[in-house]
Amino acid sequence: MASEMRSYEVVYIIRPDLDEQRRKEKIEKVNRAIVEQGGEVLNVDEWGTRILAYEIDDFREGYYVLVNFRLPPDKVSSFEDKLRVDDELLRYQIIRTDGD
Repeated sequence: MASEMRSYEVVYIIRPDLDEQRRKEKIEKVNRAIVEQGGEVLNVDEWGTRILAYEIDDFREGYYVLVNFRLPPDKVSSFEDKLRVDDELLRYQIIRTDGD
């Protein structure tokens, strides 16, 4: 099954009004969603709070997180569905990084 896994990265923006504890829980929840889909988290890079290029849901800034992970290609849409319904995430983008 490992040969069927592909490399991806997701950048997501967490609402800036969450306290540190809730933010840590949110990052852990996203990582858990990857693992639950049969993937593995390779690296988590918290970029911190940054000013947004434009206002999103009345917020002028957000907390950025980059996650490198491996996931079977048929599970990406299920993972994306979990991100889409999360009201505490302002935006996200998943990119395939292995270039095949």
